[in-house]
Amino acid sequence: MTRKYLAFLAISLVLLGCQGSEVIKIAAVVPITGSFEIYGQAVKKGVELAYEELQADPDFSQWLELTIVDSEGSPGIASAKLKEQFEGGAIAVIGGVMSDEALEMVAVADRYNRVLISPSASNPQLTGISKNFYRVFPSDSREGTKMGNFAAKKLEMETVVIVAKADTYARGIKEVFQAEFERNGGEVIEIIEYPSGADFSGLIDRVIALNPAGVYLAAFAEDIGLMIVELRGKGYKGRILTTSAYAAPAAIEQTGAPGEGVFLTQAAFDAASEDPKVQAFVEAFRAKYGLDPDLYSAHGYDTLMVLVEGLRGGEVEPHALWLALRGLRDFTGVTGTIQFDERGDVQKFPRVYVVEDGSLKDYEKDIEERRRQLVERLRRLKEAQQRRNSG
Repeated sequence: MTRKYLAFLAISLVLLGCQGSEVIKIAAVVPITGSFEIYGQAVKKGVELAYEELQADPDFSQWLELTIVDSEGSPGIASAKLKEQFEGGAIAVIGGVMSDEALEMVAVADRYNRVLISPSASNPQLTGISKNFYRVFPSDSREGTKMGNFAAKKLEMETVVIVAKADTYARGIKEVFQAEFERNGGEVIEIIEYPSGADFSGLIDRVIALNPAGVYLAAFAEDIGLMIVELRGKGYKGRILTTSAYAAPAAIEQTGAPGEGVFLTQAAFDAASEDPKVQAFVEAFRAKYGLDPDLYSAHGYDTLMVLVEGLRGGEVEPHALWLALRGLRDFTGVTGTIQFDERGDVQKFPRVYVVEDGSLKDYEKDIEERRRQLVERLRRLKEAQQRRNSG
């Protein structure tokens, strides 16, 4: 975002101030406490860092006001807090972090006809649900499809058992995974759906008794980690596959050694990237929080930045912001290029990662690099042989 643009926006807002509107109000409704704080806290950090960078520009800081409130991970509370923010003058709100939250919040956004933009809600039901809803995180339809295809074709797994929590998120992604895995010739032996507070020991006993080549865990971070520990602790030797819900570093660290070799899908974010924009973000995040940003922090950061990008024309009416976001083309964020389709979905494609030495490694990138090295080695051997033959 250039100083020239920010100065232009500031001038535009001065004119609006003459009409009685002196600031642009934006809010974020995220689970700072509760069962999903592992995601909400990460998103909050990313949003706060983006806001801090915007506030550092004297031509812009006086025109943007951000409020962050706690949804407690409850769809009902999230909807009530969203209503409060819209009635308080927020032109747009970041939320919900969780799919269940987002599904209820959309109705409030429609009632006030204002933009709701999610950093991480991924349930396929949200695709095209409202003209007011956008998300910078790819739909589970892409993530589930990616893993289903990978399991059947790349890992050549013939059988899988799916263990899924009985909630909106898990049901959405496991259905997509199942359809793609079976489409590619795999067999889902059984789907084990469990409620909150279930006995994982009994669930895992059932998985081991079925003896599948792999198990697909569709749940949230804490449950996924506990099931991985149970699986490995009871001697399960097959592949363990899961979702981006397990991508939080705290979850991987807590699981420890049993998590080694677990495959998961996630939208690409590489904190070690050489991209200058990513490097600047990572350095600023480390300086502010003393740790590396994760997938959810990066998406929180990009969500605020892309929302502000929607104000590029100096128009701050809700419909003008809606049009600006819908017309956004090739905005470069730290999580990649952001562009929304006609249904409000971002055009991103998940990749497969593997837990290695306690951290996530881009499995596909590693395979591609190994293939490149092999091709190069074969090329050199061939050239050496040709030289010997010609000599």
